[in-house]
Amino acid sequence: MSAHPHFDRTHTDDLAAFLSASPSQYHAVASAAERLEKAGFRQVSETDAWDGEAGGRYVLRGGAIIGWYVPVGARPETPFRIVGAHTDSTNLRVKPVPDTSSYGWRQLAVEIYGGALLNTWLDRDLGLSGRIVLRDGGTALVNLNRPLLRVPQLAVHLDRGVNEGGLKLDKQRHMQPVWGLGELDEGALVRIVAEEAGVDPAQVVGWDLMTHDVQPPAYLGLDGEFLAAGRLDNLLSVHAGTAALASAAAQPDLPYIPVLAAFDHEENGSESDTGAGGPLLGNVLERSVFARGGSYDHRARAFAGTICVSADTGHAVHPNYAEKHDPTHRPLPNGGPILKVNVNQRYATDGTGRGIFAAACDRAGVPWQTFVSNNAMPCGTTIGPITAARHGITTVDVGVPILSMHSARELCGVADPYLLASALKAFLED
Repeated sequence: MSAHPHFDRTHTDDLAAFLSASPSQYHAVASAAERLEKAGFRQVSETDAWDGEAGGRYVLRGGAIIGWYVPVGARPETPFRIVGAHTDSTNLRVKPVPDTSSYGWRQLAVEIYGGALLNTWLDRDLGLSGRIVLRDGGTALVNLNRPLLRVPQLAVHLDRGVNEGGLKLDKQRHMQPVWGLGELDEGALVRIVAEEAGVDPAQVVGWDLMTHDVQPPAYLGLDGEFLAAGRLDNLLSVHAGTAALASAAAQPDLPYIPVLAAFDHEENGSESDTGAGGPLLGNVLERSVFARGGSYDHRARAFAGTICVSADTGHAVHPNYAEKHDPTHRPLPNGGPILKVNVNQRYATDGTGRGIFAAACDRAGVPWQTFVSNNAMPCGTTIGPITAARHGITTVDVGVPILSMHSARELCGVADPYLLASALKAFLED
């Protein structure tokens, strides 16, 4: 399917720039915050008192960002319209004791984060990114965006049956990257990241560091109808949600309070202080109600009228594995965002949610598709059911269909990011 005739290529160009600037979830929230600042939002601290005045605000905590815009005339019971997403992606994360060596090779000790497709991390030029923590409690972002690490695959001459029997990778033995020659050099990692951040290595006491593929996003296909990039799952949705919130903040007379909630740790279950299973979103929404003079009753009324669209990537039909998909639900790239349905509540969508999202797409002039898993295949999940259950708010799961989900490099239609953002704007602005 070719690109949608009405899509805006500049949006996809901007997404590519956002992905390049966001090799880790910590960079992603910094990038989103910068865009909200340009739209007139201001950062507030969770430890400060909040006022109830109109305007845009955002809170940062680790790899999560919550942004919201209070329109003029908003009452304590005014409901919220939320776009939910997650900032983390599957990858290789650096261990607390990182420096190691084996048989004359210097290596970096890593853990597997989330359900990564391990083979996609082999034989790639990898950089290192994330944050370091200093003795005074401060943090600094680090982005070594150059070929620094590599996880080399065993040559076929030493694994003659690999093409017939399949590649079998041991997460502990086979996934440790090389980055030099020589004996063990304890402190090498700290020295290199401290130099990158411009700080004294003695001040570095902790880190949350990870690998990323240094190959930049690229348009692909006969007519450039695809975008290939790392971290489409789920920075594509974070980017779209940020654009939608900034657009909503420029609209007069909003009947709702638009919100972007981009969480960390979705890929390993969301159970953290910055994940969808934690209290962050609920605290922000409640404090917004109370700052406008509301009571618990106002909070309950606001939540009862609140709707969340959980935006994540989903599965496009794979032409080489069509039997893995439901025979009547086969989304294609550039066909518009997908409505994700699972009656066992792996997705939160119900009939009401379907109507809400269809109406938003209609207002935006955006086509949409439906995704349902093959009954014989286990279904993934999102922040949607967690958000619905934790906060008691109506939630619908949507997203963009992609191929190679959880690969180091994923693939989507070139038009779909813009179409999703357009639908999210219509949802928030209503």
